[in-house]
Parts: sequence; C-alpha cells; structure tokens
Amino acid sequence: MLNIHNLSISFQGEYLFEEITFKLNSGDRVGLIGKNGAGKSTMLKILSKEFEPDSGQIASDKDLKIGFLKQDIDFVLGRTVLEESYQAFTEIKKIEAQLEEINTQLVERTDYESEAYHQIMVDLNDLQHQYEIIGGYNYQGETEKILQGLGFKREDFNKLTDTFSGGWRMRIELAKLLLQNNDLLLLDEPTNHLDIESIIWLEGFLKNYAGAVVIVSHDKMFLDNVTNRTIEISLGRIYDYPKPYTKYLVLRNEIKAQQLASQKNQQKQIEQTEKLIEKFRAKASKATMAQSLIKKLDRIDRIEVDEDDNSVMTLNFPVSITPGKVVVEADKISKNYGDNQVLSQVSMMIERDEKTAFVGQNGQGKSTLAKILVGDLQHDGHLKLGHNVQIGYFAQNQAEYLDGSKTVLDTMIDAANETNRSKVRDILGSFLFRGDEAEKYVRVLSGGERNRLALAKLMLQPFNVLIMDEPTNHLDIKSKNVLKDALQRFEGTLILVSHDRDFLQGLTATVYEFKDEKIKKYLGDVDYYLEQRNVENLREVEKRTVVKSTPKEKKTQSYEDQKKVKSLNNKLSNTESKINQLEKEIKEIDVELAVNYDEVAAKPGFFDVYQAKKEKLTQLMETWEEITLQLEDYA
Repeated sequence: MLNIHNLSISFQGEYLFEEITFKLNSGDRVGLIGKNGAGKSTMLKILSKEFEPDSGQIASDKDLKIGFLKQDIDFVLGRTVLEESYQAFTEIKKIEAQLEEINTQLVERTDYESEAYHQIMVDLNDLQHQYEIIGGYNYQGETEKILQGLGFKREDFNKLTDTFSGGWRMRIELAKLLLQNNDLLLLDEPTNHLDIESIIWLEGFLKNYAGAVVIVSHDKMFLDNVTNRTIEISLGRIYDYPKPYTKYLVLRNEIKAQQLASQKNQQKQIEQTEKLIEKFRAKASKATMAQSLIKKLDRIDRIEVDEDDNSVMTLNFPVSITPGKVVVEADKISKNYGDNQVLSQVSMMIERDEKTAFVGQNGQGKSTLAKILVGDLQHDGHLKLGHNVQIGYFAQNQAEYLDGSKTVLDTMIDAANETNRSKVRDILGSFLFRGDEAEKYVRVLSGGERNRLALAKLMLQPFNVLIMDEPTNHLDIKSKNVLKDALQRFEGTLILVSHDRDFLQGLTATVYEFKDEKIKKYLGDVDYYLEQRNVENLREVEKRTVVKSTPKEKKTQSYEDQKKVKSLNNKLSNTESKINQLEKEIKEIDVELAVNYDEVAAKPGFFDVYQAKKEKLTQLMETWEEITLQLEDYA
C-alpha cells in the first residue's frame, strides 16, 4: 500500500528522523508514539504529502486515497453540520449538480424528437446508474449514522458549523474522513475532543476498518483497544513492532534487557581478548597470534543498546500565600444554556489543601462549574471564595489562547511581570524549550508543545488554588507522569477535571460525580469511587445511562382507544413534519439576513411573513406538546 524508504527530515539543522524505513499494509492499525516534538505530526504530514522530506522515497499504490485528520481545522462559514459533512462526497455532489442541470434542461426543452434530446436522456440514464453505484442514494443516511455515532443529535444537523466549539468541529471533520472510504486514515489526536461514548464508537469503527490507519494518540487505552502495531519515534530513529502499545512496551523492555545482557557478555569477551593481545605483544614468538587477535577484535560487530529519550520537563507548583480554611463555598448554583439545564441547585464546600476530582460524562457540567469557580461564567446561586484565595486556571482549550504569530519566548515575556521576567528563560528551559527552541513560533509547535507552553505561562502567576480542566490532552505519556508528580507535591488546593483513571489514581482524596444536573460527593480517591459505583473504569461510568424501568402491566385498549391512539400518532407525525419544514424555512431566512440584510429586509412585507412563520412555529410546538400529553394517557 505505502512504502517509506530512507526518509529524513530536519528542522534548523537538526534531524527529527533520519533514514527511516517502514511499510504500511491494508489492515495495519498503527499507533505512532513518541514524546512531544519527536516528529509524530510531521510524519503524518509527510505521509499525507503535505510536507516534502529532505531525502528518501515514498512509493504508494496507484489511486491510493488518503484521509488526514489534523489538530487545526479551517471551516467555510455558513454551512450546516450536514452540508459540511456532505463535502466528503465530492464525486456524488458533482453528479448531483449534473443531474440537476439535465433535469432543468428537460423541463425547458420541447424538441422531444431531436437527437440532442435523445442524447440528454442517454446521459441522464448513465449518470443515474453511476450515481447509484457510488452510493448516491445511501450517503445521506450513512452521514446521519456517523454523525450520531460521534455524539451529534438530529436537532444539531441543520445548525451552522460556526456555532459549534473547536472540539465539535473536529468531530465534523472526523465524520467527513470516515465517510470518504479512504484507503489510509491519518488521525492526529482523534480522541482529544470526544466523550467516552464517542471514543468507544470510534474504537469499534476503526477495528473493522478495511484500510490502514495511523494514529497519533497519548490515550493508552484507546491505543490498546484499536492498534495492532506500534511505531515509536525516538531520537531520530523508529522502533517498529507488531504489538499494541502496552504489549509493545513490555516487548521493547525485554529486547533492551537482552541487548544489555548480550552487550555485557560481549564486553567481557573483548576485555579478555585485549588482555591476551597485551600479553602476546610482549613476546616475539606470539606476535603473529597477537595480530590475529587484533584482526578478530576489529571484525566484531559491537552490540548497541537502543537509546531512550528520557528528557522530561521539570514542573513544580509553588503555593503563593496561605488562604483561609474554606477556599470555595457554593450554594445552590444553577446554570443553563438556553433550554439545556446543566447544573441545578448544586452546593459544595472545598477546604484548604483539599485535592478534588470532578468526574462524569461530557455535558454534565464539570467544565461549566470549573468556569463558574474562576468567574468566567454567570450563574444563578451564590458563590463565595475564601480569604486570600488566588486561583490558577488551566482551561481545557488553554493552548488555543496562545498567539501563533509570537515566538515561545515572546509569549512568556508578554505574560511576565517585573518580578519574574528575568526567570522566563529558566522556566522555559525546565519545560524543555531550551536554546533555539525558545525562538520557535507558536504556530509551528505540536499540540503537546503548546500545552507545555501553556503550563509554563501558568508558572508566571501566583496561586494557592489550582483548577485544571483536562490538562493531559496532547501531553505525551512521560509529560503526563511529570505533571502528576508535580500535582502530588503541590501543597495548595487542587480541583481536577479529568476522565483519565491512570492520571487520577492516587492524586485526589475527594471525588464529585456530575450526573443529571446534580453532584454527589465521594470521600475517597478515584479507585474508591469506582468501587462504590461497582464499575472497573471511568469509561463505564461515563457511558450514557440507560434506565431500565420495571415493566408496567400493559393496559388492554379497546378498539375505540386503539383508533384514537392511531389518529393521535398520525397528527403527531404530521405536526412534526410541519415543525421541521418551518424550522428549515426560518433558518434559511436567518442565513439570508446574515448574508445580505439590507436587500432582504427591503422586500415588502418581509418581516410580517417572517414573524408569521415564527408564530406558527410556536403554535405547532404547543400542539405537539398537547398531542404528546394525550398519548401519554393511553400508554
């Protein structure tokens, strides 16, 4: 499928990797791993032909189709979720345009007996046949299935993409790739913005994927569940083994142990041979033997032990000043986004030096409460921060706030103050931005390097309460461990939002579970919490709960009741259809207004029609509610 031979690429005179060779075949699901900045994203860009290597060759099958999910995505504004997803079907959309053009001609033309009209009919038949072969009659249903698998609801399909966060846009881009039937999928951190349910769905999809997949991820469980091969980039070399991540680590450690043992034995033989050479050199009668031993020594293929890149950042979170005994007191906090109630009458108290975890599935309010605590969101209820509380906050999308046009050094200098500006270079060095690394522009940094820079910026402000929302996104496994160690040593108050059980283990002493607009407190670490919930891991907790109610005894309906129910269901279906049509018409008007307000608003009676549609929609919603309540009486 794809052959990579003697590939090399360098930046600023240093090789990211040099003369590496490997092959990708159908069915390969490769976990591409390595520390932040090792060249993983660069490798994906080379495989996608977005980057040219300095040297080496890439040979691929003819007509190989490659799909590439990048960390940074640009969208065309003004498209709905469905419209953007349909961009995956370029050939289908092209034929649709041709069919529309032919149908327009058929309506307008009257020369039914002409040769030209006959040719149009032949073309129409050919296009319809081709359209059917490439899935033209199935693609819309397939698109909806993929979008729902990735967490979208039907009511989201006709919303504009620019109303969604970066994480949800990433899901749309992922949906497009999964719909394209590519031969090779290149996925750069695909799970960073997915909730547990969507991650599990994606795992199942990729396990059954016929082509090849190369995944850059720091999610150990995801790699173990999906991949059958691991390629590690380390110090310019690659290590390639047909094992998923955890088994690869075991195998590589075993191989390294064997290398060390073999090297030790070989070294003993070399030392013995060298002693004999020295001994024989002194005697003229043994000179020939000494020369023979020297030649033998020169011919020995010295055993080398694989090097490990053990460079890691140095991280310490010093406490600024000692706060009061109670640092956070929340009383009946509520928050909604439009009709979506996220938190309802939530109360909690966090004392000085407590280490607390927020857990639960996405959308249950963990990040919302974190933002409320730092003052980023308005809310109902009362929030009181304790005496001398100074909050340090690491947002889930912290790295997105960095200015790509600045260098790493300038980013830090601009965030520093008079007292710590002189320490900027030292702080950057402890986060592995040494020498020329500090002169890199932020836009060329990998996701993990941006997260490291965001953590470094955090060190420039004083705090005694640290709130971190998914801080391990993009961080390589070694950096995760360094961060965990630093948080364990942190002597202040910690609030941590995470779904990573490995990261949370032994880190917090209190767990708040977020579920159904409420929170529940568990006085123990994450293992105690899981034990109380009688589940093995956070994935099971975060799956959407299916409530299995005790089956009710079914009422026997009379013939008249059955007729009434059938009539109500027909009315409900008819009302829903009208609601969908009106919502679509109102959305189209909204788009028109956004694009060309003056021209549209100048049309006679425009706003009367617009308002009438909105009022009709309100009436239909009320009718829908009445019918639904009537149907419940017959349930």
